[in-house]
Amino acid sequence: MKTSNKIAAAAVLALLGAAAQAQSNVTLYGLMDLSVGSFKAPGGQAIMKAESGSMTTSYIGFSGREDLGGGLTAGFVMESFLQPDGGTAGRFNGDAMWARNAFASLSSQELGTLKIGRNTTPLFVSTLVFNAFGDSFGFSPAIRHTFTSGTVTGDSGWSDSVLYVAPKMGGFSGGVIVAAGEGAGGRNWGANAGYGAGGFAASAVYQKVAKGASVDDTETTQVAASYDFGVAKLFGQYSDVENTTSKRDYKLANVGVAVPVGSGKLLAQYGRISASAGADRTTVTVGYDYSLSKRTDVYAAYMNDKLTGLSSGASYGAGIRHRF
Repeated sequence: MKTSNKIAAAAVLALLGAAAQAQSNVTLYGLMDLSVGSFKAPGGQAIMKAESGSMTTSYIGFSGREDLGGGLTAGFVMESFLQPDGGTAGRFNGDAMWARNAFASLSSQELGTLKIGRNTTPLFVSTLVFNAFGDSFGFSPAIRHTFTSGTVTGDSGWSDSVLYVAPKMGGFSGGVIVAAGEGAGGRNWGANAGYGAGGFAASAVYQKVAKGASVDDTETTQVAASYDFGVAKLFGQYSDVENTTSKRDYKLANVGVAVPVGSGKLLAQYGRISASAGADRTTVTVGYDYSLSKRTDVYAAYMNDKLTGLSSGASYGAGIRHRF
């Protein structure tokens, strides 16, 4: 082959490789969150320990996307929770391998996004967005009251689900999620609507859980809002949870604030569960989150957790959170 032909062939291969790279890609990413401290549940004993996921549950993920042309994009996400303090997978023993998210998707700027598989619920997203401690299962009163206090059932992610996210129109957004029963009881479904403009944001979510013979049926309605004044960002959310199996009703109220200080933020959150039967719960958390870089931050938090009829649970810890 002549030298000129070799050069031309190499140029064509290089252009094809660049085009393929631009049209599709696969990304490895994740987060490690580890802390040390003393943790005490109401009525329990204080335990000093190293803990994973106090501010954000550790995980590793893979995602990919392909440009199909005409404004249509295909993609996938596979994300697994981790417990790096013990070198184990999942949030707990027996947790599914890809319990965070595992779906295939089609997306269009004009028509929105459709995801099929295991999807994070709109209720979980709204709860983490509208509180000062985000998705902290260790310290956020809002997350703990909604997902680990016997109120809402059905987990923060639904298997066998179809999630539709509508395209944003101005400041408005919304979506619908349905999880098929597949012979394990009724189906789950939920819907959400949101609005954001300037420093203001708000959300309304409804979900009904009926899937699973051993899972209580619940109906949850949540409204939430935040406003960023610059010098401080205020958060508020209110949820009503009706357990149609046990015939109990729970009112969940949460307010919080995040105040920028230096390269970090002072955080405070108050939450209360008022139960129609059984014990009420009040939780207050204060903390400070300091950014070392865009990917790494360190934090410290103190939480007082009170359940009617039991001694208070006082927990505190300090940790590091690194994204990759």
